[in-house]
Amino acid sequence: MPVTVSALMKTSVISTTPEATLEEVINVLSTNKISGLPVVDPDNKVIGIITEKVILEFSGSTHAIPLIGSSGWISPHTDVTTTTSFKKGYELLSSFTVDKVMASEPISVKKDMPIAKVANLMKKVNHIPVVDEEGKLIGIISRSDLVDYLAQREN
Repeated sequence: MPVTVSALMKTSVISTTPEATLEEVINVLSTNKISGLPVVDPDNKVIGIITEKVILEFSGSTHAIPLIGSSGWISPHTDVTTTTSFKKGYELLSSFTVDKVMASEPISVKKDMPIAKVANLMKKVNHIPVVDEEGKLIGIISRSDLVDYLAQREN
């Protein structure tokens, strides 16, 4: 019998709403040492995902954070001692809401999906929301969950 998502998923999931600000999301990501959040509607249905990568791409494309170029990386030639522009950029990010930036229609899976199929989906994403038949968030599975599973099998 193949191992399914339900065996590896985390059921304690931190999520956000489309009305949350990027500042709020950045703080949640940083505080919890995670790289993304499912975005849910009032019925707890997954409607998007917001990740560090999406935030960095948005910051670079809008030049909201002047130190971050369109590549998403801080240039080694940038004088970071001038933090005023960084602070203004961060304040600008706090005025944007998740619904303006999130990836809509994220990949999601059901808890009975075999892990091998999930591994193929994770070639493109780091974490995948797990939803019930109504599309409501019931868990999340990440690449690190797959790696942990493989490491346990090896031992």
